[in-house]
Amino acid sequence: MNSESSKIQAVPVNIITGFLGVGKTTAITQLLKHKPADERWAVLVNEFGEIGVDGSLLQGNHGEETGIFIREVPGGCMCCSAGLPMHIALNQLLARAKPHRLLIEPTGLGHPFEVLEELSAEHYKSVLDIQKTITLVDARKLQDNRYTDHATFNQQIEIADVVIGNKVDLYGDEEQNVLERYVAERINDAIPVVFVEQGKINPDLLSGPCRVVVEIEQHGHKHSHNSDSVGVNDQEIPECGYLKVRNSGEGFESVGWRFSPEKVFDHNALYDWLSGVDAERLKAVFITNNGVFGYNLTSDALSEVSLDECAESKIEILYRKGSSVEDFNPLELELKPLV
Repeated sequence: MNSESSKIQAVPVNIITGFLGVGKTTAITQLLKHKPADERWAVLVNEFGEIGVDGSLLQGNHGEETGIFIREVPGGCMCCSAGLPMHIALNQLLARAKPHRLLIEPTGLGHPFEVLEELSAEHYKSVLDIQKTITLVDARKLQDNRYTDHATFNQQIEIADVVIGNKVDLYGDEEQNVLERYVAERINDAIPVVFVEQGKINPDLLSGPCRVVVEIEQHGHKHSHNSDSVGVNDQEIPECGYLKVRNSGEGFESVGWRFSPEKVFDHNALYDWLSGVDAERLKAVFITNNGVFGYNLTSDALSEVSLDECAESKIEILYRKGSSVEDFNPLELELKPLV
């Protein structure tokens, strides 16, 4: 910690975790609506893909003048490489924001135990007050062994202080009970399971100690992500008008693009194309002829929200090997009508 950030004391911090497409970013957006007007809140967002999109989605309607400070750590689990990307981003965010609360959103394929290890390091002991870990789960996914057999999915539940059954309005008759039983089987301690729609978490759930911190041991976090680019978000966009990058790990692939700010996309043609993408997850912000929009594709639907601004258009697609996304040529986006 530098001298400026080391003066910060006992910042309440919450990890908001959950698997792909469960609604973590939406939940954080909802929580930010409850931020007291006289407080500064910071959000550290981790993304699997190399192109950081979540930060742009959050910043689109939350500038620093509103007391909300956002920093991204793209390119895979932020606790990799001895935690260096996370440490740098966290230290810079704390120094800039001097927050009254810090929310951390690991990637849906991230490892929350290791994130907690990093937050529990000696140099953060007096700086951070680690409070409840909130894990979002879509109970419908418990019928799919691609989720229940995935170690990260289960670790996210096992580390929870509160489990949020999100998207409850889409559940069948028994799915609430199925989630409650599953949580009870994974965790010995009795922890609350709360059901919500559209990520509308009661902010009172954030307060209170994290039950797992004292149990964490160093256990050799040795996994890797394959990336064909370093610092892609800091690179200049070449003359072709876009920059493309891939990443892989945890059984998933990702591909992302950044586009020159001068490119303005046809709103209707863009929406039609995004609606047909074969992917596990898609997030994007685009400058269109009808304004700036953020996009979020899950297994349920493609959502579109109007944003106040964004510096450039960008998109990140997460998919399983064999998806038609592998054959997608970014020139197809350029061929859509531009204004």
